[in-house]
Order: sequence, then C-alpha cells, then structure tokens
Amino acid sequence: MGGGAEIWCMRHGESSNVVIGQAGALPGAALTRTGRAQAAAAAATLATLDRRPTRVYASTAVRAMQTADLLVSGLALPEPLIPLNGLVEVGLGRREGATDEPTHADTANVLHTWVVARGLEARVADGESGHEVVTRVTTALTTIAADNRGGVVALVGHVASLTAGLSALCGLGAEIWQRPLPHAVPFRVDTDGTTWRCVDWPG
Repeated sequence: MGGGAEIWCMRHGESSNVVIGQAGALPGAALTRTGRAQAAAAAATLATLDRRPTRVYASTAVRAMQTADLLVSGLALPEPLIPLNGLVEVGLGRREGATDEPTHADTANVLHTWVVARGLEARVADGESGHEVVTRVTTALTTIAADNRGGVVALVGHVASLTAGLSALCGLGAEIWQRPLPHAVPFRVDTDGTTWRCVDWPG
C-alpha cells in the first residue's frame, strides 16, 4: 500500500434501537445478544487475514464501542479502541428516536438524495444535512488513513453515515443504493492517501 492505508470498515452489530425500529443517532443504544455474537464473528473473520488490523477505530455510540471492544479482544490487540465522534450516526434533530413509518421513509429518501442524487443540502426535519455528515465522516476517514500509512486498521460505524461518507470518497452511488450495510460484516476500503477505493461492498 506504500503511503496509503487498508481500512476494514463495518457497521456495528445488531442493537436495541434497530430491534425496536428507532431512527437516528441514539448514542446510548447497546448491542443485543445477537449483535455481540455478530461482532465476535467479525473479529474471527478479521483474524484470518494475511495482514490483520493492528488498531480499531469506532464511533462513540455505545453499540459501536461495544462492537469495537469485541474486535480488540478477538484480535488480541495491545491497544484499546480509538473513539472518533466524527463516525457517529446521522442525527435527526426533533425526530431523533422516532419509530413511525413517515420518519423511516423520510430518512431513506434523504439518504437516497445524498448518495444517488448528490443533493447534500437535504436533511430530515432539523437534523444534519448531507454536507455536515459527509464532512465529518470523510474527515475521520482521512485522519485514520494519515495516521496509519502502510498499515491495516478496522473501523466500526453506522449504516447511514458510513454509506454517505464512503459514497463520497469512493465515488459510489446507485450501484450500492439497494445494498444496505449488514450488521458487523467487514469490507475493505483502500486509499493511497489521495484516491479511495471500496474493494467490495456487502449487502
């Protein structure tokens, strides 16, 4: 990879907010028993790589931190996980935590606008715009790459914010729209420090 980095990205494991259908960032939502098993399985997958991650980064949300903790222990890494607030899920403002169908539909429509139509001005209610989400996620990713030149790391984030950030960095759009990131499935993203490439996209 030379001056670049290899980043194994993933969405957190299944969490309580997903089970009950709450939308938004919800930083306190924890992993379910299924989510913990998914995270442990992801760690086992990463442990089989020829070049294993030497660091794990995560959103500061509880579910992402719990997933990352299981990666750190499963990979027997000497360093603790590294939390990054820039990786948190999309905030929905006054509709944070809503479970109604209109909120879910609006959230999906806004993400579609960001990823497929590149309309980053869109937002749900008074929540974050695409410009805000893409800026913070891409800043976090480029910082990780700069701090790990030539290395391999893992990253735990969220379905909407990771999709928005990586679609912008890797030039992805309609081809990933109906392939939402599954829980705790690692996929590889490479960068040479300038160009970004999603080697694969699960889902």
